[in-house]
Amino acid sequence: MKFRRSERLIDMTSYLLDHPRQLVPLTFFAERYSSAKSSISEDLAIVKETLEKQGIGTLQTVPGAAGGVKFFVKVSKEEAEPFVNELCKLIADPERLLPGGYLYLTDILGSPQVVQKAGRIIASAYSEKKIDVVMTIATKGIPLAYAVASQLNVPVVIVRRDSKVTEGPTVSINYVSGSAKRIQTMVLSKRSIKQGENVLIVDDFMKAGGTVMGMMNMLEEFDAQVAGIAVLVEAEKTEERLVDDYLSLVKLSDVDVKEKKINVQIGNYFDK
Repeated sequence: MKFRRSERLIDMTSYLLDHPRQLVPLTFFAERYSSAKSSISEDLAIVKETLEKQGIGTLQTVPGAAGGVKFFVKVSKEEAEPFVNELCKLIADPERLLPGGYLYLTDILGSPQVVQKAGRIIASAYSEKKIDVVMTIATKGIPLAYAVASQLNVPVVIVRRDSKVTEGPTVSINYVSGSAKRIQTMVLSKRSIKQGENVLIVDDFMKAGGTVMGMMNMLEEFDAQVAGIAVLVEAEKTEERLVDDYLSLVKLSDVDVKEKKINVQIGNYFDK
């Protein structure tokens, strides 16, 4: 079947967006559309220009006989900043206050639009880094972890509080919760991560960083590397921050339960 150029451009763009960071040979598109490689190269130049102009991402050309193109998600500051500002407003709503100074974030983490956009923004910061796996801990960080992983085209592994028979043999470690100062347990299947893999840790909320530190310690058991740490929200006022090098979209500065005020600002994302 012969494709018109407009049809090729739409289908080509859709395919690349669905396969981020995957090398796609020019011969694949040439055979898919029954077109010459020269025509495919011209089409890809148009796609690249449009993706970059719209702040969606970019295409990287890999030369050589085994070469092709790779799509990398790239979110510009002009696109990311309004979203993060809106996210700050959502979180600052005093109706989110729960007893004990906790915040209700389930609706935000359950919104496909919010989570997918946040996932794209976080993935943009790591799109050209060597990432093999995205790791999170059950349960609230799971949607965000999958949103990030989908843009990086890597699997997600989920650390749990207890073992599941369906996961086979597991590795279990104890860690100190940074906020509660309690000894807790986390468990991960031995099949989840291979030795030497580069892991991006993603979580929804970080206070002192005890849980993140626990996941970092877990990776040592697998001889895996921490490639980065990203959280949706970080709490600024903590006695002791256990993690220093991380990325956050939103910073929770202060919670005044009595006055029902939640002070929120942009995280360190744009400082990285």
